[in-house]
Amino acid sequence: MDKIQEKDQQYICHTYKRFPVSLVRGKGATGYDEEGKEYIDFTSGIGVNCLGYADEGWAEAVSAQAHTLQHVSNLYYSQPDGDVAELLCEYTGFSKVFFGNSGAEANEGALKVARKYGAEKHGEHCNKVITLNNSFHGRTITTLAATGQEVFHKYFLPLTDGFKYVDAGDLAGLEAAVDDSVCAIMIELIQGEGGVVPVSQEFVKRIEEICRERDLVFVIDEVQTGIARTGTLLCYEQYGVKPDVVSLAKGLGGGLPIGAVLMGEKVSEVLGYGMHGSTFGGNPVACAGARYILNKVTKPEFLEEVKAKSAYMKEKLEAIPQITGVTGLGLMLGAELAEGYTAAETAGKCAAEGALVLTAKTKLRFLPPLTITYEEIDKGMEILKKVLSA
Repeated sequence: MDKIQEKDQQYICHTYKRFPVSLVRGKGATGYDEEGKEYIDFTSGIGVNCLGYADEGWAEAVSAQAHTLQHVSNLYYSQPDGDVAELLCEYTGFSKVFFGNSGAEANEGALKVARKYGAEKHGEHCNKVITLNNSFHGRTITTLAATGQEVFHKYFLPLTDGFKYVDAGDLAGLEAAVDDSVCAIMIELIQGEGGVVPVSQEFVKRIEEICRERDLVFVIDEVQTGIARTGTLLCYEQYGVKPDVVSLAKGLGGGLPIGAVLMGEKVSEVLGYGMHGSTFGGNPVACAGARYILNKVTKPEFLEEVKAKSAYMKEKLEAIPQITGVTGLGLMLGAELAEGYTAAETAGKCAAEGALVLTAKTKLRFLPPLTITYEEIDKGMEILKKVLSA
């Protein structure tokens, strides 16, 4: 155990089961430890470092802002949060943005929008939100309640009340769950923590129809799928739907904490003065990074390259005999392992050999930087093949 790990073990709360890897620097999709050992990173900080480590343009944008104005209270106007909001709204067609600091905060904000809309339009009894079994929406008490996995609920009861759960794809169950107490339906399009499982287009389209028919708020959690991760800026573009609210985080900041709630015209004026807030929301330095990210990832050629790398990486994974299937979209992929292999053990062995991968239930999960090179993909795949064939 090196000194970094020793200090961590002594002073930091043991909420993470860390791999014995200590990164001190990185470039692109490659990280390095103190001894110079190389690690091909297929995690990008769980989808955060969308441009990889130490992207020069991003670092310069963040540094310039930090040298100018690093923070200002939301009691006053500043930049560049307005620029980021404009970029998001102009590209997506949404009307308003609220900035927070994380995906869980963005989902909390989305739920507040949904519940206030329900109360105002349909009465105080209209406050329940339908989410999906096997979903993941965050680790605050309310977003844990929204998460349809009991394993995350243990020890933290009672959770926030007001949630119903249905199985993804269960149209009959969905129809039965909708009554006058429901104000919103909230889903992930790809259940990331749940195993990189895409939700069917038919099911998502029916959710949209129900929300329109009954005047519910349609919320899509794009914390992990957003910011070009799936080959379009937002994943819902590939489903042919238009939600009322979208939550964003992770890749939006490129490495700095930021969350965002996008609100369509229907709900754009739901939150008024004093009804929501965040000390650090819209922080100038984080938004300087986000502005740079958006200007880069919205370019058509960038999005096409993500799709091309996705196809290349999927082909490489499917060619490995010990991988029985690949799920996901873009550079959000899950690999099912053959009988006799476990995801956690395989990820540990990969880390020891110099490739960082994630897990999602029984699958290996891949969320590489969107700028990963084909050479880096090849290096990482060779390590994975070596580990699986040992």
